[in-house]
Amino acid sequence: MLFRLARPAIFALDSETAHRLAIAGLKALPTRGARFSLGILGGARTSVAGLDFPNPVGVAAGFDKDAEVPDALLGLGFGFAEVGSITPRPQAGNPKPRLFRLVEDEAVINRMGFNNAGGEAALERLRARGARPGVIGINIGANKDSQDRSADYAAMARMMAPYASYLAINVSSPNTPGLRALQDASVLSDLIERVVAARDEVVSEAPPPIFLKVAPDLEPSDIDAIARITLDKKLGALIVSNTTISRPDLASRHAKEPGGLSGGPLRALAQQRVRDFRKATGAAIPLVGVGGIATAEHAWERIRAGASLVQLYSAMVYEGPGLGARIAKGIERLMHRDGFATVAEAVGSE
Repeated sequence: MLFRLARPAIFALDSETAHRLAIAGLKALPTRGARFSLGILGGARTSVAGLDFPNPVGVAAGFDKDAEVPDALLGLGFGFAEVGSITPRPQAGNPKPRLFRLVEDEAVINRMGFNNAGGEAALERLRARGARPGVIGINIGANKDSQDRSADYAAMARMMAPYASYLAINVSSPNTPGLRALQDASVLSDLIERVVAARDEVVSEAPPPIFLKVAPDLEPSDIDAIARITLDKKLGALIVSNTTISRPDLASRHAKEPGGLSGGPLRALAQQRVRDFRKATGAAIPLVGVGGIATAEHAWERIRAGASLVQLYSAMVYEGPGLGARIAKGIERLMHRDGFATVAEAVGSE
């Protein structure tokens, strides 16, 4: 209710200013003694890649780029939060404006370009968390001007592994030139090996699982190749998917802005990619469904299609920060309606 009253004022601001205002607001929330989602939304508990999630609804990377508010997000009722993408060195990202609301389409286009304060700044915050509860994924990326991007991913894994519930390799952003080429089989296999070796250098006992975030704009041969590598390297999960460079029929005046499209228009494509990767992996690798999820029904459809977890970002622009808790409660309701005792039982049951 409060968000709906404030929305006109928020939408009067440019998108990036509004986003910084949201981060500032979350920073102001008390986290000491907060009722983490561990305690308030536990009816849809699930386990993925050896991690226990109080509910399957998380915040996607891109919202909390610099690991400023992960505990505040958990306190809102999300089952997990993924921070980043974080690169070894700070970078400003692409020129502004670079973030656009497509209100008529309930969508967002961004060409942020991995803007973040760098690994050391995020590391300081993550260290300060201490032993607070909650699943925090760390999404790692490469600097735009890096001469060896695989080395950047390895460096980030070495830096962040001790503080991550899981590491997410982001090779699928459309806003860093050449980054998506890292999804090519010959390059991806070596990159993952370097990340695994770097992680194991610093965490030898119960190291955090590694997730891989892929693009929705893939050919069938790409999907098969990525599936084979994922299985061969024994990754913890695939995050399906990042933003799309495709442009379905859009009503907004920002429709032709370059960058990655997210929100409602991505929903059908992202749903299909979950089905594609479930089939290509033989359901042997957990999937995290991302893209166009704005209601409990959308999340439930993604779970029934094969996702063990789901993530949100763009929908919060239109529905506010309480959306995660509402969807988590809705999933529990839908789970019982359809006769499932656990979320895991429903995965891939469509």
